[in-house]
Amino acid sequence: MEVALLGAALVIAAAIIAVAFIFRRGTAVEEAGSVDRLQEVIAKLQTDLAARMETQAQSHAATSKALNERIDQFSTRVNQSLTEQTTKTHENLAKLQERLAVIDSAQKNITELSGQVVGLQDVLANKQARGAFGEIQLEDIVRDALPPKAYAFQATLSNGRRADCLVHMPNEQGALVIDAKFPLEGYRALQAAKTGEETVAAQRLFVQSVKKHMNDIAGRYIIDGETSNSALMFLPSEAVYGEIHANFDALVQESMGKRVYIVSPNTLMATLLTVRAVLRDVEMREQAHLIQAEVGKMVEDVGRLNDRVSNLTKHFGQAEKDIREITTSADKIVRRAGAITEVQLEEPESQSALPDSKQA
Repeated sequence: MEVALLGAALVIAAAIIAVAFIFRRGTAVEEAGSVDRLQEVIAKLQTDLAARMETQAQSHAATSKALNERIDQFSTRVNQSLTEQTTKTHENLAKLQERLAVIDSAQKNITELSGQVVGLQDVLANKQARGAFGEIQLEDIVRDALPPKAYAFQATLSNGRRADCLVHMPNEQGALVIDAKFPLEGYRALQAAKTGEETVAAQRLFVQSVKKHMNDIAGRYIIDGETSNSALMFLPSEAVYGEIHANFDALVQESMGKRVYIVSPNTLMATLLTVRAVLRDVEMREQAHLIQAEVGKMVEDVGRLNDRVSNLTKHFGQAEKDIREITTSADKIVRRAGAITEVQLEEPESQSALPDSKQA
């Protein structure tokens, strides 16, 4: 609208300038046709002004319409974008809350696990608690591998020593003793060693600890005539067991010489499963004579059954013979009855024609 007013003002200013120019020409105003020309000029200017104003109005209307359409489209896009962003923001916040909840739960689990680890460290730091830990693990493995009558826990031997576990072996071989040991201090020192001197000292401490346990088991739990001629030293740690067999072969050979065999949770389970197979085989052999006796009785029963079947067959044969004879007699009786009926129907003179009974 301001552009149209500016154009009209320019046209009016041009008309004023033209009129002033005409009046300034002096006598030219007095000419007869000057007024008419001036009116024509003014009329033309008014027509041009009206046309320009109409053009400007149309242009302004079109511009306003296009601008409004663009503003509407822009508003629609902005609203749509804001809606999508709001939805995504809510979804992201929901996912973030879920993740935070998972993280919070994981943090709680980590805190609890840390407490359990600290508690386990406290347990392993105490020798008595560490021994109880090894005994519990030993009992769990034995219960899983053997039947209840094949073992006993905390059994007292004739020398007054109490074994962690006794496994009753077959054929009067004596009970197999399993004792739990956990040389943790030497192992930890060995793992913490950084220099060569520390490593040598830790190895010496570890070997001394294992040897002490080995000698204790050999001296306390291998008794002639009462226990088996060997025993098992149970280490409730695969790491300690692996360290001994990987880097201390002399200890392994010495343990075999003392008939004290070192086992871990995995190797103890395998050993006990072998023992269970042996116990099952021995039990089956012990029951073999009972099975043989029952089989003999069953053979006798089969023989008697055979005799009775033979007798029954004979009875069936005799019964069949009797049935055939009965059938023959019945047929004769039927024929005689027919003959008697025929005789009754004939004349008295023909009675002499009766068949002789002896011939029947």
